[in-house]
This record gives sequence, C-alpha cells and structure tokens, in this order.
Amino acid sequence: MALVHLSAVHTDRTAVRQAYLDRAMPKYLAFLCGPVPTTPPSWSTAHGDLHWANLVGPELGILDWEGWGTAPAGYDAALLHAYSLGMPETAERLRHELSAILDSEEGRFAELVVTSELLQSAERGDNVELVPALRRRAREVWHRMRAGGMASH
Repeated sequence: MALVHLSAVHTDRTAVRQAYLDRAMPKYLAFLCGPVPTTPPSWSTAHGDLHWANLVGPELGILDWEGWGTAPAGYDAALLHAYSLGMPETAERLRHELSAILDSEEGRFAELVVTSELLQSAERGDNVELVPALRRRAREVWHRMRAGGMASH
C-alpha cells in the first residue's frame, strides 16, 4: 500500500504542526466534552492533502504533492476517510480497506486531527455538508479512544 511506503520516508518537511494541534483540537473538538489529547502517539510522513480530487486512475496516481511532510501517523488515511463521510458506502469501504490504520491508536488520533481541520475549514464555508458526519464520527472515535485509555495522553 502506497500510504505505508510513504510513511516510512524520512523528511524535514512538515505537513501538520504540533502548535496547530495544541490550538485547534481543543477549540474544534470542544463538543466532545472532555480534554482532548493534542500530542500524536507518533509522527510519520504524509501526502498531507489526500482527498478524491488528488487521486487519479485507472492506475492509481496521487497528485498535488506540495504539502507533503510529517503529520500524525495515519493522517492520510484519516483525511481520505473524512472526505468520504458524505458518501456512506464509500466511507464504509474505505474503513474496511484502511482498517489496519484507522482502527489503531494512531489512526483514531489522526481522525480527530482531520476532524479539527475540516471543522475549521467549514467555518470558512468549505465542506459544510460534511459537518454533521464529521461530528458523528468524532464522537465514535472519541468513545473508542476513551474506552482504550488514550484520552489520558
């Protein structure tokens, strides 16, 4: 899987900054009613903007590489999944195909990172139709994180 190979590439580039997580996650995830962790379990290299407009086929190709760099591990999978939430069948298929990433501690954290980013962009009028699904998914992820003990990080 291309995402696994990319995550192993070493770089000094940054796609997501810790300072952003510290500022944005508590603000945009306040509806979860609890202290949200802001430090990722781990970092890896990511495309940084993996959504449907940056994928081409029939042979898989990924476009728009100017934002690649380090991000919370699982970030690309979480971002593509989040952009799929408005298409439930597609989102479910992605959850299945990317379950090794999304069902991990890193993947759950990455989903909350992505939710924070997309809720912030919705304030500017982008992807507003995803907001209800993003909030539902964040609650599901938050419940799993708390059940697994990660919320204390």
